[in-house]
Amino acid sequence: MTLAVLGAGFGRTGTLSLKGALETLGLAPCYHMVEVARQPEHAEIWTRAARGEPVDWHAFFRDYAAAVDWPATAFWRELASAFPAARIVLTVRDTAAWYASFRATIVERTAALSPPQDSPLRAIYDLTHELILGGVFGGRAADEQHACAVYDAHNRSIVDEVPPQRLLVYDLAAGWPPLCAFLERPIPSEPFPHLNTRAGFLREYLGKPERRRTLKS
Repeated sequence: MTLAVLGAGFGRTGTLSLKGALETLGLAPCYHMVEVARQPEHAEIWTRAARGEPVDWHAFFRDYAAAVDWPATAFWRELASAFPAARIVLTVRDTAAWYASFRATIVERTAALSPPQDSPLRAIYDLTHELILGGVFGGRAADEQHACAVYDAHNRSIVDEVPPQRLLVYDLAAGWPPLCAFLERPIPSEPFPHLNTRAGFLREYLGKPERRRTLKS
């Protein structure tokens, strides 16, 4: 097995929903940050990659058909080069809406007390601190102007660098048609999955009540 699809969009742009959609289309399993909770030993591999140490990406992803979300997104150039036949899906949403979701979930959750060492979430917590908040956002994720500039620059770099025939810029509100057309797959009869809403994230990880339903993660 080899990666056929690489999701290059930041977390909180619908990445878990994209994982569900890709797996529904037969591109399974799809790697996502949730895999780090299931396999905490992966955190060390991602940390080494962040430090510039070589990683055998083909060996790492040998059991996966796709990869989305952080930490993979932080290495989209390396992965796009390692898997030149992989199609790239850039999930996008309005910048202000993205930051509101990012701040209310990832930023605020990691500012709280860390999970116990034996918690399956601890590896995600530590990796998020080092790779995402410290690396991608340079320790300034709580600065909205800075974080939004990083988000916009990331999206522009992908559009500028990836050949158009290899890239789908994708708002999940569009549902199945653009994704299926891009991947040359028939549209499923089942509804498009909308997973990991902000309210659901807060309810699951923080025990906060769900106030309203949102459509994107």
